[in-house]
Amino acid sequence: MTRPPSESLLDAFANLLGPKGYSTDADAMAPWLTDWRGKYHGRAAAMLSPATTEEVAAIVRLCAETEVALVPQGGNSGMVGGATPDASGNQLLLSLRRMNRIRHIDEAGQLAVAEAGVILENFHGAVLVHGLRFPLTLGGKGSATIGGLVSTNAGGTQVLRHGSMRALVAGIEAVLPDGSIFDGLAPLKKDNRGYDLRHLFCGAEGTLGIVTAASLRLVPAAAARRTAWIGIDSPERALLLLRQVDAAIGRELEGFELIPHACLDAVLRHIPQTRAPLATAQPWYVLLELAGESDQALGEALERQLAAALDAGLIRDVVIAKSDRESEDFWRLRDSISEAERAEGPALQHDISVPVDLMPAFIAENPGRLNMAFPGARALSFGHLGDGNVHHHVQPPAGADGPAWLAEHGATVSRLVYSHVLELGGSISAEHGIGQMKRDVLAELDSPARLSALRGVKAGLDPAGIFNPGKLVA
Repeated sequence: MTRPPSESLLDAFANLLGPKGYSTDADAMAPWLTDWRGKYHGRAAAMLSPATTEEVAAIVRLCAETEVALVPQGGNSGMVGGATPDASGNQLLLSLRRMNRIRHIDEAGQLAVAEAGVILENFHGAVLVHGLRFPLTLGGKGSATIGGLVSTNAGGTQVLRHGSMRALVAGIEAVLPDGSIFDGLAPLKKDNRGYDLRHLFCGAEGTLGIVTAASLRLVPAAAARRTAWIGIDSPERALLLLRQVDAAIGRELEGFELIPHACLDAVLRHIPQTRAPLATAQPWYVLLELAGESDQALGEALERQLAAALDAGLIRDVVIAKSDRESEDFWRLRDSISEAERAEGPALQHDISVPVDLMPAFIAENPGRLNMAFPGARALSFGHLGDGNVHHHVQPPAGADGPAWLAEHGATVSRLVYSHVLELGGSISAEHGIGQMKRDVLAELDSPARLSALRGVKAGLDPAGIFNPGKLVA
């Protein structure tokens, strides 16, 4: 059980960090005490904003001595309340945003060392100057930070080719719950000293260590890209298209996103300066992207595959972007879905994964299960079909009092969705983590063996429970 911070402890933090790094001002803290979706609201005794790893270590040592809880936070763009303190006002918010240096870029080795507070979009721009690319992107790239992406093992739209954050992390620097610094930044290809601590911290949501920097794998900047917006009948046909294009083109296939018309319609109604790529509405859309060295070769390969798909009746319509600007316009439609859905009204968001071959069956069957239990409930699925991760959102019946319906039925609806996912051998969290939103359902539905292992790791590394309490595991 953690304790509230004493006045003497708060004074020690103020002296350590100075006015730039220490604040108890309610207005300054307010934006960081509510999660991105506005679902969770907390309080904090103070917001601590260290500028160096050594300052983080000093903070943690003081908290370890006094058993005071720390809630680490990056861009506060998470989806499961994983960076929001509780309502007690006894926890300390640890903001890593001032730690925003890119320490090193190794062009020859295609690696970079970035601190936890570096914003993803800024990192993209910095490595591009060196002819390199960090192959992970997502809709929140303008606010998401490297530390948060590591701590949640973020995915995004390029996992099909490059893997999630864990695959791109070559090393980690982190502060442990006793205030010691784990320096695992060296990008060793072989290291058999027991448990892989670097990967253990990746996806731990700040419950085991405070990630302060990471060595990240880069790839050459793509000389060419080709992007297509495709109208298609169903997720089943989208999966067939994925298999055919992957077999014919392979490694140059970098993105394959599935979007229902209802999601596109919401974006067109709520997001300014957007337009439908196709003249006629289709039941489903695929956003497909190739990246490689030769613009001509990519273009010819894509046109050949899409022409064959059209001739075979596999797809209904298609437009290929004529420029990078048009490609970005296509991706803006995909990246704006969450914002548009938030404008539509309350919904239950489920970030799930199942084996790729079973995803169309889940998308087809789950709405029927929902409607048997909750007549009129509406389900929308969109996202990364290529890696088995589709975001499955459930909206209240039309005309219902949305907040009241969700308050009454939301927990049961989510359990129905998650039970279906687990039946198919899937995961209740594909890329956003568990946080506080899914903690209880994880404890209820997941494997006892997995839960026992997670709790054992947490108890072993953080026996006092000072790191991000109430998140991931109870």
